[in-house]
Parts: sequence; structure tokens; C-alpha cells
Amino acid sequence: MKIDGKMTGLAAAMVLALAACKGKAGSSEANVAPGVPVSVVTLQARPVPVSTVLPGRVVASLEAEVRPQVAGLIQKRLFEEGSEVRAGQPLYRIDPATYEAAYESAQANLVKALAAVPGAESKVSRYGDLVTHNAVSRQDFEDAKDTLAQARANVAVAKAAVETARINLEFTTVRAPISGRIGRSSLTPGALVTASQTTALATIQQIDTVYVDLTQSSASLISLRQAIEAGRLRTAGGTVSVKLKLENGTEYPLAGSLAFSESTVNAVTGTYTLRAVLRNPARLLLPGMYVRARIEEGIVPHGFLVPQRAVSRNAQGEATALLVGNGKVVERVLPDARPVGNDWLVQTGLTDGDQIIVEGAQQVRQGDAVTPVRVAVDSETGSVRALPAAQPTPAAQATPATPALPATPGARPPVQKSSSAPVDHQKHGS
Repeated sequence: MKIDGKMTGLAAAMVLALAACKGKAGSSEANVAPGVPVSVVTLQARPVPVSTVLPGRVVASLEAEVRPQVAGLIQKRLFEEGSEVRAGQPLYRIDPATYEAAYESAQANLVKALAAVPGAESKVSRYGDLVTHNAVSRQDFEDAKDTLAQARANVAVAKAAVETARINLEFTTVRAPISGRIGRSSLTPGALVTASQTTALATIQQIDTVYVDLTQSSASLISLRQAIEAGRLRTAGGTVSVKLKLENGTEYPLAGSLAFSESTVNAVTGTYTLRAVLRNPARLLLPGMYVRARIEEGIVPHGFLVPQRAVSRNAQGEATALLVGNGKVVERVLPDARPVGNDWLVQTGLTDGDQIIVEGAQQVRQGDAVTPVRVAVDSETGSVRALPAAQPTPAAQATPATPALPATPGARPPVQKSSSAPVDHQKHGS
């Protein structure tokens, strides 16, 4: 019995030694260095409004050049440069002396023509009675009627000459053809002007409502229509909203709408023109000003917004991104990626729940083991913000260690696979 006790103690010691060796092996496996930590964003598909930014120039909604309609010397300018003028308001006065004389002469000619009519009428009346008695010849009677007709025609010509002279006299006061803001005067008092001159005296523009002429490539138009026909883009219908960004980078406070697009493409530049209409009550938009317009094209019903920092280009120029799959880095090509604000809009190549690397991509490559750390990216500034640690990703969770149980005489002690704590060897007496 004593020998059996010794053998039992020896067997127990061997079991404990074997358990200690396995515990050390498990501890060495648990101490293996984890994967490289990388910051990831979990992607979720959602409807995404799609817009395009186009360059353009502001154009006045109505513009008219002020030109003289008669020749003469400018006597006076009757407006303040840069002021608002009304339609019909006097702007310039041309020397009217010669036109006043012409008007008076025309009036005199009219009086002369009118004086010849009564005598011709009475002659026709007398010859009419005499011709019935053969007191005058039929020829004399016809000549009298012709003279009366010529006298009446002369009156009509004289009246027309009076009207022409009156119009030319009124044209010596140059008036505003439209209401709006008038620019600088190109000529000063004392300058000689003519009715056929090419130089405008001034320009009037209406800018309380303005147009913005935008240019877009014909290739973009084709892509847009194909996306709508394929169902990748859903139009909102009705009017198309247009928002402007000014030259200093600020947003114009009032939104406009797209009025029309040209039906032809410029053969030289390969672009076509779109026109937007915007209200301009504060006169902030001036004709000729350069702006950038954001036009709402429609809504992508199922799209992913990928932060810009997560997208790069491969040797073929394709947009690519690094994702985490099963704890390893996977490179994914994004064939239809397009910029939308500070993100990239992707419709194919990604699925819900994909974890895309936004920080640490320079330290890893495809196939490397990584430890994903969930973060959020501000879409406005692009800054990265860590999420609370209470929500670890499944790949980052560690396997809990098995607690050690107290050994009992004659019982086999449990083997701890993931703990590096020393094993408590209990001695059994023989």
C-alpha cells in the first residue's frame, strides 16, 4: 500500500508538470503581438442627394445701350452715374436749335398746303355745274379735280413732315429706354454725336433679378442621363435648385432655379450652356461676376459616402480603398466613385457594414493583420473622432480566460489555456 501511495503521488506530480507546461505554452500564445491598430468607419447605405458644381458668370436680366437717334452736340448730362433710372427719364440733352427750326418750317409748309385746298375745292364745284351746260370742257373739269387731289396730298405730306420734325426735336432729349441701374457716361457735354455712331452713351442694366450662365461638358450630360435611365439617380422633379458660391468663398443667401439649357453643344469647347435665375434685391450680384453654382441633379437611392482620406489611386488610376475583413486588410476598387462635398459617393463595390480604413493605411498593405478601432469622421472638416470604447468591434474582443479551480486530492487539475499566472501545485503525501 505504501508503494501504491508513492506511485499515486508520482503520477499526480507528472500531471501537474504537464499542466504547467501547457499553461506556459498558452501564455506565450496569448502574448503574441496583436495586429496593427487602424481607425475604421463602418459604412451604411443611404439615399444621397447628388449635386454638381459648375462655373458661371452673372448676366443682367435686362440690358439696354443708350444711343443718340439724332446728330448734334451734347449740351447737358441729366443723370448721376451709377444711379437708378426710370424708363422714359431724360438722360442727355442735344442742342435742339436746328431741329426746332426744322419743326417750324414743317409747320409753315403745312399751313401753305392747307391754304391751297379751299381754292381747288371751289373750282371743282364751279366746273361741275358748268360742265353740265357745256360751258367748260370736260378736260378742264378733270384738270380741276386733279389739282384738288394734289392739294390734299400736299397737306398729307406736310403733316408727315411736321410729325418727323417733331420726333427729331423730341430725340434731342435722350431718354432711358428701360428702368434699371445706369453705368458711367462714355461722352461728356460738348461731344458731337451722330445717329449712326457705334459708341453707346451709357448702359442700363436691370439687376434686381439676374441670370447666371453656366457651362457643363457634354460628357457630363450624357453620364447624367444614363444614370437617370438606369435608375442609379432619381430626379426630384419640378424646378432644379441652384445655389451660388461667390468669388470670396461665401455662400449667396438666396437660392435660384434653373431656367433652361441650350439644345446645342459648342463644337470648339465641347460644352453647352445652362441659365439659372436668381433674385438680387441687395444688388450683391453684379454683371460679369464669376461664381460657382451648385445644381441639384437628383438623389442616389442606395449610396455610400466614403471619407476622402480613405480613398487613393492605384497605378491604373482607379479609385481604391482599404477595408478590414476577418481581421485582415483587403483592397477594394471603387469603379464609380465621384466626389460629393468632402466625401466620395460610391454605389458599387461596397456593402452595408464594411469597415473602411481612414487612419493607418500607410502602415499596412493587403493581407496584413490589423486591429480595427471604430471612429467617426466629420463630413465638414474631415477631422477624426474616436467612438466610445464601450462598443468594441468583434475582431477586437479577446477570449475570456478560464478561471482556475482549486485542486482536490486525487482530482486532475484544470489546464489554463490563456492565463500566464503560475500553476499552484498541490503536494500529496505518500
